[in-house]
Amino acid sequence: MQVDLKGQRAIVTGGGRGIGRALALGLARSGAHVAIVYRQDARAAESTVEAARGSGGQVLAVQADTSNGERVREMVAELAAELGGIDILVNNAGTLRRIPFLELPEEEWRRVLATNLDGYFLVGQAVARRMAAAGSGGAIVNVTSVNQTVVSPNLAHYVVSKAGALALTKQMAYELAPYGIRVNALAPGLTETDINRDALADTSFREQRLSGIPLGFIAEPDDLVGAMLYLVSDAARYVTGASFSVDGGTTLMGAAALAPRLNGFA
Repeated sequence: MQVDLKGQRAIVTGGGRGIGRALALGLARSGAHVAIVYRQDARAAESTVEAARGSGGQVLAVQADTSNGERVREMVAELAAELGGIDILVNNAGTLRRIPFLELPEEEWRRVLATNLDGYFLVGQAVARRMAAAGSGGAIVNVTSVNQTVVSPNLAHYVVSKAGALALTKQMAYELAPYGIRVNALAPGLTETDINRDALADTSFREQRLSGIPLGFIAEPDDLVGAMLYLVSDAARYVTGASFSVDGGTTLMGAAALAPRLNGFA
């Protein structure tokens, strides 16, 4: 999808790897100035910056733990000053680890919720405050998951975090509409990244997951870019509070597609 975002200022959290990298590069190719926020992997973030250079816009990387409110507010202030403002936010930073509900430690529950939900609130609020003060509107995309509405084995903490992110998206859209700030959710289906590549290398596991995808293939991160660009562009100027599933039809299958007995696979 081709959109013109020349001069737009964008932040992508978790933008150094996987889906976040693809989304950040998509924004850069469309002419936006892009700030990539990473938590730990500076090398991956710098690699994304290098890949985006030559796109015509400014591209930079900054380290921040998005679950730390004080650091988030500092980071957003730094980036607003560096970029001259913020027009687009893509909340993408996320984490997961499959653990059965009866074995799920409290600290792991809190860790996943802190990144996947608290981080979206903290960054979203800090950015929206600046957008509202600037008075020129803006676009926020919260990257959720098909798990925002359906369950999956051994992912209670992740499913709850994504359901919460969808609810947050709707509430943000409602409260920020008077400021011209649009907020939507992008809900990926199974997408092959470095987080799940080893598991998907198991033929049996891969075939089982494919059986729940009507289109018959697993997404690559670039498959999410078009929907994201639409949501942040003027083509979606009348779209807010929506959730866009990019999942190969997985959610057509209901919970059965995502929550089979996995025969011991994590």
